[in-house]
Amino acid sequence: MQRIGRWLGIGATSVSHAERLLSGLGGLLGILSIFAVSASYAGQPGAVLLVASMGASAVLVFAVPHGALSQPWPVVGGHAVSAVIGVTCYQWVPEPALAAPLAVALAITAMHYLRCIHPPGGATALVAVIGSGELHQLGYEFVLVPVLLNAIVLVGIAILFNLPFRWRRYPAALMRRFAPTSIASDESQSGKVVGQDDLAYALRTLDTFVDVTSGELKRIVALATEHAAHGHLRPADIVLDSYYSNGAYGENWAVRHVVDEQAHADPNHDLVIYRIVAGRGRRSSGVCTRSEFARWARTRVYRDENSWRQLPG
Repeated sequence: MQRIGRWLGIGATSVSHAERLLSGLGGLLGILSIFAVSASYAGQPGAVLLVASMGASAVLVFAVPHGALSQPWPVVGGHAVSAVIGVTCYQWVPEPALAAPLAVALAITAMHYLRCIHPPGGATALVAVIGSGELHQLGYEFVLVPVLLNAIVLVGIAILFNLPFRWRRYPAALMRRFAPTSIASDESQSGKVVGQDDLAYALRTLDTFVDVTSGELKRIVALATEHAAHGHLRPADIVLDSYYSNGAYGENWAVRHVVDEQAHADPNHDLVIYRIVAGRGRRSSGVCTRSEFARWARTRVYRDENSWRQLPG
């Protein structure tokens, strides 16, 4: 049965009942608002068809709020560009049987290039071709009102609705969780292997729908670990009066300047004295072995006006 379930794509990710109910409640509020806007500007027939595409967006925004396809730019940009393409195809291709698939195909391509892939956008392009006569009379006004307005309303409601719930704040950039446990870098932790069961547990603990399986996540971790293992510098690469970055993101990023060094008979015990000139711990100093510094450092960098860039070669 498990094999059949995997073949059918039945997800094993489990979320709490509260998360499921919140997703449904958010969808209710979102669609109520969208329907009201559509009915006001496009007329009842057009509004009903338009809600069909926005309803699909509501599923993504409220059930998968941190998914890449659910973020504001994909929602707003995906619907807008698809609406433009749909109206254009309706006006320039007289045969609906050709205009409809052409609109969807061009919408998919445009969303790819504009980095705003949003599956419901295909429905918006389609509705622009096969919608009611009242909707067709709007012409390119259909793009602004009701499509663009509806998408903005949906995003706005998603932001406000999810704001009180720390684990599902929208968009993903606003999400604030308890600080995750840092990945251990000391030798006592380096031998521990994260298994697929551990990843499945982590997905369950998030209590939000993540569009990735534990198996896919295991492959991502393996690739990232392999890249990290080969991405650090060698002790011989750490030289006096040079700048190095750990390549981290956010608050953990830092740049160190090697200001002095102390040779030792055993190269493994060579010491380097450094000063942190940017990022976390700025203006502080430290001492460590050359090997420890090399394990920390990811790239050699240089100052370019107001930014730090990787040194070529």
